[in-house]
Amino acid sequence: MRALALLLALPLSLGAAEPLLVPDVSQREIQIQYSFTGAELLLFGAIIYPGGVVPEDPADIAVVVKGPTQPIIVREKQKVAGIWMNVESERFRSAPSFYAVASSSPLSELVDERIAAIYELGLEYIQLSPGAGATPEEQQRFEDGLVDLMRRQQLYYEKPDGVEITGGVLYRARINIPARVPVGTYTAETFLIQDGRVMAAAVREIEIEKLGFERFVAESAEEWSLAYGLVAVLVSLFLGWVGSALFRRK
Repeated sequence: MRALALLLALPLSLGAAEPLLVPDVSQREIQIQYSFTGAELLLFGAIIYPGGVVPEDPADIAVVVKGPTQPIIVREKQKVAGIWMNVESERFRSAPSFYAVASSSPLSELVDERIAAIYELGLEYIQLSPGAGATPEEQQRFEDGLVDLMRRQQLYYEKPDGVEITGGVLYRARINIPARVPVGTYTAETFLIQDGRVMAAAVREIEIEKLGFERFVAESAEEWSLAYGLVAVLVSLFLGWVGSALFRRK
């Protein structure tokens, strides 16, 4: 019986030898209204080391906030006969609508390429799921173009010094949510990294939703797309007629 008890206790003792994460986020819901100009999301928590003793070389933290995936078509423009035209395109079946990563040190110093690819740590390791048919060189070119486009829209970015760790135990990071983010369920992933390995990970979900008139417009466009399109055309024609009438009076 004593031997059996020792065997049962062995996995518990091995698990206790690893540090643990206790994460949280400042907001579980972000509401978008007509006056919404963006939000700042605070990710914070604590690192629990075995025996409560902080090692001489404390672990690092990386946090990744991702938006819902969506299909995206990237078109490449080229100058043809002096005119810029869409010449080639690539469809990505699923790409994050938002991606932000912050870490206590540059990611290249924390993990190697294999670990970064497994956990999608860094813009160059986002899993974009391109369509079939393109060569590896073409896929890479369109992936770089997609990431660059999303970065310019502030929907993809990295903060290599964006996590502050106090006393080797408490950490916090601030992630800026721009006004143009799509609605849906976002994930905030926290990774505890030590000696090039991910020692622990935790996930929290964040809901971003529209309220008021913005929600009505979004739901109308999705549920009654034909009626929404007709109303939009009629409103545009009416505003155009009003504008021309005002100019004629002047």
